[in-house]
Amino acid sequence: MKNTSSSLVAMAQSAAQQAYVPYSKFKVGAVLSFANGATVTGCNIENVSYGLTNCAERTAIFSAIAQGFDPRQISSLVVFTPSDQVYSPCGACRQVMTEFLAPDTKVISACYQGQREWTLAELLPDAFHFDINEYRD
Repeated sequence: MKNTSSSLVAMAQSAAQQAYVPYSKFKVGAVLSFANGATVTGCNIENVSYGLTNCAERTAIFSAIAQGFDPRQISSLVVFTPSDQVYSPCGACRQVMTEFLAPDTKVISACYQGQREWTLAELLPDAFHFDINEYRD
């Protein structure tokens, strides 16, 4: 089953309701869509030591990997913020995406007023890369 952009936005919006945000009160949800139609969601999870906060995008990616999904099969990542402004993923999320997602992966950020779409390569055109395959056994 192919997921539509609107159905993925709805899933990300639903995932935002699971966010743990006692400090910012700003709930963010994300959903990964895989080539086979599978989806994995994530939400932001704050910590009193704010640097340890995890964004929704990274939560979704890490959750997918922990569940055994192949990140090379991710076809899109959709983020929802409960606001009137579209926010693009932070730098840390962009770098994590670069580790696991293909450069042409579609990234959509949605809010109450609409959405914006990029490829991962457009979000982080000069990403830091390291070919770990050279060091694997």
